[in-house]
Parts: sequence; structure tokens; C-alpha cells
Amino acid sequence: MSERSLQYQSQNALTVEHSPTLTGLSVVPIGLFLVAFVVGSATLAGRLGFESPLFGLALETVFTALLFASGACLLATGAASRLEIVDTTPDRSAGVGVASGFGFVAFSAIGLTASQTFGLGGVRWALPASVVGVLVAGSILFAREDFGVTVPSGLFSLLIGGLFLFDVIDPSWTFSPAGFGVTFFGTVFVPLLTIVASFVGAWAAANAFQGFGAAGRQAGAFFLIGTNAALILLVLVLLIAFIVKNGFGYAVEGIEIGPGLHFHWPFVMDGYDVFLGQKGIFPAIVGTFWLVVGAVVLAVPIGVGAAVFLTEYAEQGRFTSVVEVATNGLWSTPSVVFGLFGYAFLVPRLGNNTSLLAGMIVLGFMLLPLVLITSREAIKSVPDEYRDASAALGVSKWETIKEVTIPSAMPGIVTGVIIGIGRIAGETAPILIVTADNPQRKFAPAVLGSFEFTATPPFIVNDALLSGSSALPYQLYGAITTGVVGDDPGYGWATAFVLLLVVLSFYVIGIVTRMYFRKKLHA
Repeated sequence: MSERSLQYQSQNALTVEHSPTLTGLSVVPIGLFLVAFVVGSATLAGRLGFESPLFGLALETVFTALLFASGACLLATGAASRLEIVDTTPDRSAGVGVASGFGFVAFSAIGLTASQTFGLGGVRWALPASVVGVLVAGSILFAREDFGVTVPSGLFSLLIGGLFLFDVIDPSWTFSPAGFGVTFFGTVFVPLLTIVASFVGAWAAANAFQGFGAAGRQAGAFFLIGTNAALILLVLVLLIAFIVKNGFGYAVEGIEIGPGLHFHWPFVMDGYDVFLGQKGIFPAIVGTFWLVVGAVVLAVPIGVGAAVFLTEYAEQGRFTSVVEVATNGLWSTPSVVFGLFGYAFLVPRLGNNTSLLAGMIVLGFMLLPLVLITSREAIKSVPDEYRDASAALGVSKWETIKEVTIPSAMPGIVTGVIIGIGRIAGETAPILIVTADNPQRKFAPAVLGSFEFTATPPFIVNDALLSGSSALPYQLYGAITTGVVGDDPGYGWATAFVLLLVVLSFYVIGIVTRMYFRKKLHA
């Protein structure tokens, strides 16, 4: 095998061996990014202040040191790879994506400097910005991958650190670009720039950690994806923690346990009555439950049935393509549009007043497209071998669908229902338009006890279904708009806490159901 073929295989290998020196140089910027993220986020959240030292050092000094250390390690990594001090397998170029990214950064920086600092109005700033952006992008594009990744990232960190070091940007710095109507403050910009620059450096270090080439690009992609996932989880955890911190104490206040089996949770089990001193949300919880149950009963059978027809019976052609486009568009339609449709079409036909039944139907319409989309994809994912084996045994097509296809697709179908429930349970706009009447109610809708038979069509009526109701999202909205939260902030946070619990309980039920069907499938 030729030397060129061996080099090509080495560059495109997804796993490579690398030296301890390369490992040490590339790990440092990743660790510094974690430190910069924690310290910078704490500063942005107000937990740390520039007037308070951190480990005996001014916070600005800490940010500067982090950036200089990260930039120096990246430049050292690039130089060591280029001089073949460490064994790496870089490609001939860092790629168009990397070059375009750094070129855009250079274009933006020079454009802002030329227009705001030197006063180049109109489009005169675009010429120097374009020249510098093209030069930077071209230099990276035609440089070897190790230089094209590490050097721009290292210089970016050093540049930001230099701006901090020479007080070009400091905590007292403000910037009000002409024509934008916004002001940037140094107390925000300094930690934010530190996080961004260290993040870019950590991405470059992840590439270098695997010796560049295909393995390095894969490591860089994993770093970006992993960081994105971690940030999403962090935001979720912080959101839940914040709601629990502010609402848990109020929500559990006054709980009575005993004697015997006696249990009373005032906030959850009482209605809202100012004269009796009750500030409970039980009617809203019951209303939310019935809205979700009604929507699921309406949407799931229709959605799964339509998915079965489109996948197993209908010919794949223009009709199925139109249905697919329509369902995708329906799922992306704003919830307020569904509410307006319900108000114009359903409310006049259901007693001409807001009602629980109208809310069930509207939320069912919102849930339907997601159930259809996920059910169809779940049914498509069932291997054709299952259908062929069933047909070979002489089983009819409908029996195959009922006993083989749908049970195999059930975990995916349940997942779609879970996601849809999580959306509709927290909707406010459609409930506000077609269901809500009084947000602070004393009594819950007695749906099961309100059925009555009549001698005239439709021969059965239910006043609870045809009357307005509250729901947790609307309860929270009503508490804010009527001033209840302003007088008693804990009430609003406790309502949000219970809404979170209700939504999470629906998720738990759905996840347990999915696990049951998955276990049954593999039994």
C-alpha cells in the first residue's frame, strides 16, 4: 500500500493514538472553559460582583488570565503539531465552515469598529470589513487544519484578553452603537465575551485532542452537541429549581396528616374563596385534568387510525404528501389560532358560551397532528420482516396490524402522546378564549356527576361540560391580571409549582406506559 493511501486512511480514522504532550495541551483549554463558564455565569446571574475579589484576585483579572492561558495553549498546540513535535494527522484544510465562521467574526468586528469608532457611515464600513473578513477566511481555508483550527481560536482568546488587559473593555465600559437603540454594559459584556472566547478555544482543543483529521472533527462535533445538551438540561434544572424554591413552601403550607387516614392539603384540595380565607386551586387542577383527558380521548384514536391508514393502506403518492404537509403545518400553527377557530366555530354551536367541552375539542385538534406524525413514523419503523412473517402464516392484514404492527409501534406512539400532552397541558391562549370564565373558582366541575338523560335529542346532556371552567395555566394568568400575585406573590409561584407537578405527572404516566409496552414487546 502506498504512503499516500496510508496517510489518507490515518487522516480519516475515527480513533487515533496521541501523545501525552498533545493531551495535556488540549485538555487545558477545555478545563478553562468550564471554569470560565461557571465564573462567568455566576457573574451574569449576580452571584459574583466585579467589586468582590475571587481567590484574592479581581474578577476582571481572572477572566483575563483564563483567556491568555487558553490562547497560549492553543497556539502551542498548533505549533507543536505543525513542527511535528507531536504526532497528529491534520487534513490539508480546516474546511469552509470553520473559515466562514472566523471570517464572519472578523467581518463583524471590523464593521463595528469602522462604523462606530471611526464614523464610517452608509456602506463605507463594509469595504474594510469585507476585505478583512475575506483575508481571514482565505488564510484559514488555505492553511493546514492544525493551524486553521488552533491559531484563529488562540488569537481570538488573546485578542479578547488583551482588550480586558488594556482596559479597552472593563466593567465600567458602555457601548451605545448608533442606529441600534441599545446599550451594552461592561458588567455583562466582559463575562459574556469570556464565555464565548473560551468556548471557541475548547472546541478547537477538542479537535486537537484527537489529533485533528476525521477523529478531531468528530470530537469537535461531540463537544458542540454535548455542550448544547448540557446547557438545555442546565436551563431545565435551573427553571425547575427556581419554581420549587419560590413556590414549594407556599404550596405545602397547612398540610394536615392524621389522626388516622385524615389528610388535607389546603392549597391543592380547596377552592378559592376570599370570605372563607381559602386560596386553593383544586377547581383548576380538575379542569386541567378533564381538558387533557378529553383531548387525548379525541385525538389519539383519530391520530393513530389515520396513521395506520396512511402507512398500511393508502398508496404513497400525492395524497399522502399533501396530508403530510398539512399535518406538519397544523402542528406548527400557533395555539391562539386554534383558540380563535374554537371561538368562531365551536362556541356558537355549544350554547354560545365558553365551555369545558369546547376546550377539550380545541386541545384535541392541537394534539391530533403530533399524534398522527409520531404514530406514522413509529409504524414505518416496524420492520417489514414482521409483516412478512405474519402474512406467511396466513394472518390477515388487519390482524397483522392489530396484533403485530401497532404493538411494535406502541412505544413511539406513546412518546408522541407524551410530548403532545406536555404542550397542551400548559396552554393558556385557547383555554382563555374558549373555556375560561372565572379564574378563581370555589367549586370544581363535576363532570361525572352531571350526566342527565332527556327525552329530546341528543338524549343526554352534561351541564358541567357545557359550562366554563378554570385550568392551571389560566388560573396563573388570572391571578396575575387580577392583582392576586401582586398582593401575594407566593400564590402565583405555588400555582406554577403545582402546574409543573401536574405536567410532570402526565409525563411519568406516559413514560411508565411506554416502558410497559416496550417490556411487553421484548418479552
